[in-house]
Formats: sequence, structure tokens, C-alpha cells
Amino acid sequence: MSDKDPLAQKFVQFAIECGVLRFGEFKTKAGRMSPYFFNAGLFDDGAKLGRLAGFYAQRLLASGIEFDMVFGPAYKGIPLGAAVAIELARLGCNVPFAYNRKEAKDHGEGGTLVGATLKGRVLIIDDVMSAGTAARESIAIIRAAGATPHAVCIALDRQEKATENGQDVPYSAVQYVRTQLGLQVCAIAKLGDLMQYLEHSSGASQDAARVQAYRQRYGVEES
Repeated sequence: MSDKDPLAQKFVQFAIECGVLRFGEFKTKAGRMSPYFFNAGLFDDGAKLGRLAGFYAQRLLASGIEFDMVFGPAYKGIPLGAAVAIELARLGCNVPFAYNRKEAKDHGEGGTLVGATLKGRVLIIDDVMSAGTAARESIAIIRAAGATPHAVCIALDRQEKATENGQDVPYSAVQYVRTQLGLQVCAIAKLGDLMQYLEHSSGASQDAARVQAYRQRYGVEES
């Protein structure tokens, strides 16, 4: 196990305290029974959302990823992208922000894009990446607008096999986006960070064992 990542450890603790990261038995989109579930929608007040944005911004600025603007894909990515853009500006990195609607507006300015004009190197902000579907949709929107989809920042990298046509494949959604779609990806925390947190938390041995068993079955090499 690699050395602990302090930012990731603080984030995992924060997510658990907020009830965003829960343990039990949860069915994933891929039909797997997961021992943990991450629901970013439960960062549901101003203080939580502000602190979450701080984690995103710190990870982004430390990553060295360069970008010209932020894009928040509908729906969860909209408040996440807005909050991160605000925090980045507070830290001295003021960049434009845009998001999309699911349904095109037929009055006013019309269309599906809201906010700044998409241009330059675009950073996509989202919560997790399960199959890479949302990333592909965002990439198509950004390219159609004449901009460059450049990077993705997510809260949690589950580091597990993606599925295609109902079958497991030997790479994760994050690895797919990196290698096949050519975007840089950074995450506040990874499954490995969650494992480290559980292994050093009193009373969490059963959760740690379940997560480890799940990782052995569905996990991928470090992404």
C-alpha cells in the first residue's frame, strides 16, 4: 500500500460524516452488489458544498492540469461545477463556467448550453465515473461547440472494471477516458484511499473486509 494521501483521507472522512459515503449492500448500474455507495447529492447544504468545492480545487491546483474554463454536465455536475469555479476564483484562478441543459430551450437565448461560451481547454467536473457515458456526452457537446475537451475532475475513482454490453472489461471508466478518449483525469480520492481509511479506523474491520473482497473481484490496477 502506498503512502497515505492526506487530502484524500480528509475527503473520505468528510464524505462519511456527511452520509455521502455509506456502507451496506447497494446495487450498482452494472448490476453488482457493492458494499459501499457514494451519493454526491447528499452534499446538500451550503457548508458541505463549499467544503466539497475546496477539495476539488485543492486537488486540481495540485495536479498541474491546465485548463481555460469549467464545464458542469447536467445534472449533478451543474452545482459541482459552479461551486468549484467559485472556489477556484477565491484561490486566484478565475475561469469561465458553463453547463448544459438536458432539454433545449425554445425561447430566450435557446439551445442547451448556459453560461460562458465554450472555448479553449475545457475541464469537466463530475462526481463519479461509472461507465464513462456522461464523459462521452460532455465531450461531444464540447467538441460540437468548437472547444477542446481537455480533462475531467471527479470526487471518487471507484477503480473498478467498467462494463460494455453487460460484460466486464479489464479497465475502469477512468482508464478508458484517459487512454481511449485522451483526457486527463484527476480524482479527489480513489478506492485505495477508502481502503486505507477503513483499515485505520476502529470498528470498521467488517466494512474493510467487504470492500477488499469487492475490490479483489472487480478492481483494476492503480488508475
